Amino acid sequence: MYDVNHLAHAISSASDGRGEDLFLEHGVTGAQVSYGAFWQAAERMAAVLVGAGVAPGDRVAVQAAKSVAMLELYVGCVLAGGVLLPLNPAYTAGEVAYFLNDAAPRVFVLAPEREDELGPVAAAAGVARLFTLAGDETGTLVTAQAGVDAGFQPVRRGPEDLAAILYTSGTTGRSKGAMLTHRALASNSATLCDIWRFSHEDVLIHALPIFHTHGLFVATNVAMMAGASCLFLPGFDADAILRLMPRATALMGVPTFYTRLLAAPGLAGASAGMRLFISGSAPLLAETHERWREVTGHAILERYGMTETNMNTSNPYDGARRPGTVGFPLPGVELRITDPETGVEVARGEIGVIEVRGPNVFYGYWNMPDKTREELRDDGWFITGDLGTVDADGYVTIVGRSKDLVISGGFNVYPKEVEAVIDALDGVVESAVIGAPHPDFGEGVVAVVVAEPGAGLTPDGIRAAIAPHLARFKQPGRVILADALPRNTMGKVQKAALRAAHAGVFG
Repeated sequence: MYDVNHLAHAISSASDGRGEDLFLEHGVTGAQVSYGAFWQAAERMAAVLVGAGVAPGDRVAVQAAKSVAMLELYVGCVLAGGVLLPLNPAYTAGEVAYFLNDAAPRVFVLAPEREDELGPVAAAAGVARLFTLAGDETGTLVTAQAGVDAGFQPVRRGPEDLAAILYTSGTTGRSKGAMLTHRALASNSATLCDIWRFSHEDVLIHALPIFHTHGLFVATNVAMMAGASCLFLPGFDADAILRLMPRATALMGVPTFYTRLLAAPGLAGASAGMRLFISGSAPLLAETHERWREVTGHAILERYGMTETNMNTSNPYDGARRPGTVGFPLPGVELRITDPETGVEVARGEIGVIEVRGPNVFYGYWNMPDKTREELRDDGWFITGDLGTVDADGYVTIVGRSKDLVISGGFNVYPKEVEAVIDALDGVVESAVIGAPHPDFGEGVVAVVVAEPGAGLTPDGIRAAIAPHLARFKQPGRVILADALPRNTMGKVQKAALRAAHAGVFG
């Protein structure tokens, strides 16, 4: 039915003729949604979007709590030929203003409680239509959806058409909108289904956010492409996950999931029947890997991906899942390690910049042709900015980042944005933001601040002053006052020295 729309066809084929089979069960309320009901609801979402003026290629922004309706909106956007722009609910009005002005969406879906705050922001950005959507499946979008019929005929979209724009962070400059095509999303999900052995018999615990590539384009797409079922949680809840494990076969999570589950009683018994535990979005400590194996008897499968590329590598399903590594390049994905200065490939075992090429790689950065040319070579190789090495057996290990990006709890934080907010405070001379090892989030955000003599600044005062201007995950967990920042002979702040000096700040 959906064969004219590349991505819709790819993620619907496994459930063709199986409309009565379970797709989603709400892990809290127990409400169930079959595949047939889900696709009909997605068709109605598509009709609402087209009725709101969405034409092929138009952007549809959404900043709302996780819900089944939000998944229906994603698939409805695909069916309507739109380009989804999911935004973290934690973003402030100032941050949302940037995204709306840059991407120029036709429609903006937002939480009802933020309509008064963000409605004027959307109007100033020229957004034509607003809808509201709450985590309890209510709002004007759901009301509009109920007023139209299923049976929407999907808009023709080919492999190279855009399906989504996801904004990602760098260490300098503005947030970048990574343009993801139907081919990139469909091909990557098909590969993951195959190498991770997903089938219609699987039951995935879905506790990840769906504004992020991990929860939306890995967990959701893989489940749909396999015709699997999901136990759908609004967020991470250790007790709920342990309660659901005996009915499930797989869990996808970030390292924080696994450290918190290890602290929960009853893990060993609950996990006994599980087939697969997958971790990504941030580095998994080898200590966590080994402790999980000791407690559960399972080896966590760690993989490596990026917003711009979806998944690039994975530890094997069969074979050694080596702690501290991210496994091998996925089938169809090429990976090489190059010298950061020359771009020439280095010898096996040497450290360099990871570059990848394949159908999973993004199309470029929205409205940033210069940045696209900087990071995406003419021959298709994407310069990830991550430093890594490949050992004699072919396992890829990420050893750091050539940029100072901080990944905290699976979310990207770029230091310059946080530093700009801190530096604007009265009494601040300068600041440097770094990441430090965190037992729960992988990395925690740390701000080292130099204050004017007599300014009377305190760490708590600085944190309180910047809180209204930054999403919670970007706010420093620690603020450290210093007399000066370390610099090299060229005057550049030595963040490596700061990271070494404050490596133990989170205990």
